[in-house]
Amino acid sequence: MGTPQLTKNQSLVMGALAHSEGPMSAYTILDKLRDQGFRAPLQVYRALDKLLEYGLVHRLESLNAFVACTCPHEHEHDRGVTAFTICEGCGQVTEFNDAAIEERLSALVRAQSFKTEKTTIEIRGHCKSCAA
Repeated sequence: MGTPQLTKNQSLVMGALAHSEGPMSAYTILDKLRDQGFRAPLQVYRALDKLLEYGLVHRLESLNAFVACTCPHEHEHDRGVTAFTICEGCGQVTEFNDAAIEERLSALVRAQSFKTEKTTIEIRGHCKSCAA
């Protein structure tokens, strides 16, 4: 599956997230894109919904914010586990995948006959710089 054709609004939201230093709320995205014609939160949420569906962005539940996907293999995480470390000090978010964690979690849910739709792990703490 190639990269989906994005609408103008989706491209603008994607660009804002891709060039951001950290996670952004929908309202922060709206503020950044006002000069490009964004007037209502609904415009941002519609674009984010599609970008989430395409696997191009992730929602960090604990922060109620969004980040651009940094997964090196396009759509690798569609059915797997997406994990993030979130620094409480500087706000840095790092996305990673771990096959061993994914296999163990898959075994646990299979044992319960549970059909997983999405698995996101958020690990909060302090990055190397902030912990020093």
